[in-house]
Amino acid sequence: MGIIDQHHQNAEKLAAAKTAVKLVKNGDIVGLGTGTTATFAIKELGRLVGEGLNIKAVASSIRTEELAKSLGIEILNLGETSSVDISIDGADEFTESLDLIKGGGGALFREKIMASLSKKAIIVTDSSKKVKKLGAFTLPIEVIPFAYQYVFDQIAKLNGSGKKRTIANHDYITDNGNLIIDADFGLIDNPRALSDALNKIDGLLAHGLFIDLTAEVVMSDRSEIIVFK
Repeated sequence: MGIIDQHHQNAEKLAAAKTAVKLVKNGDIVGLGTGTTATFAIKELGRLVGEGLNIKAVASSIRTEELAKSLGIEILNLGETSSVDISIDGADEFTESLDLIKGGGGALFREKIMASLSKKAIIVTDSSKKVKKLGAFTLPIEVIPFAYQYVFDQIAKLNGSGKKRTIANHDYITDNGNLIIDADFGLIDNPRALSDALNKIDGLLAHGLFIDLTAEVVMSDRSEIIVFK
């Protein structure tokens, strides 16, 4: 991606994030996502907190927690929170039916817990994330290390191929101490059926298909904000 394209994409992300943040009310418990788009929303919330907005938040990753704290946002323990008023996160892909692929940033398990706790889960994206069918972006799967080969083999039985995620020639380790398999199932005709099949695999902690977990997607397309519900 060229510098101009990156600048354009970031401008769209910022516009979508600012629109979503307007939905946050005084006194809310807010779920904070992980990734570049979520970062725009967190920084905007931090600005509003500095101006007097009274919120508390839960974070979907260690780096999100550190960023939020640095901006003066009070963080609650996700594991001790029974309800989230509104969460704001990004996505790697989404369809108009509000099915998502998430997890490119490696925080899919905590993001899924956060979305499940949320009364209103908002996804903010730029226009490049909208697709007719999920699957051009590989599907992140978080797997407990000692179950890696078993899960890898089960993915193959579902007609998928997988690759262990690495960074700087080392295994990528999630905040939960687990591995990630980036799985390729091609374009996914039935995301719900694949989600159900993956949910049955022992040792698979979480996968990046988010089905029935999103209230709306706020997408910025050039100068226009489009909301999918």
